[in-house]
Amino acid sequence: MLINLETTKGVEEVRKKLEESAKARGFGVLSVHEVTKILESKGYPIDYPCVIVEVCQPSSASEVLSKNPFISTAMPCRIAVFEKEGKTVLSTIAPTDMVRMYNEPELEDLAKKVEEQIKEIMEEAVR
Repeated sequence: MLINLETTKGVEEVRKKLEESAKARGFGVLSVHEVTKILESKGYPIDYPCVIVEVCQPSSASEVLSKNPFISTAMPCRIAVFEKEGKTVLSTIAPTDMVRMYNEPELEDLAKKVEEQIKEIMEEAVR
């Protein structure tokens, strides 16, 4: 399941607020991928702005990876920020669905907590 939010604010403004909100909640911003610029530089442009912000909460990441190192293939959490039909969209894969994909029911409560925090970060970014 995807968690999606929309706003009329611009991609760059939302991206900055997203990074600030993540840091304020103890998440690290590990990387920001300027997808539109990267694709354009490779000769494959898209016609809308798109960035991907990778965030991680160290204590949760440590707990998850201690349980199952294969989950690292889905980490860190990625939040896409892009323009669609005149609106800016924030989208991410729900952490609860990720732990189900790896068949780790013991991590469900932790995933719910992280998911709630990511939703709050995203909601703050679109305000």
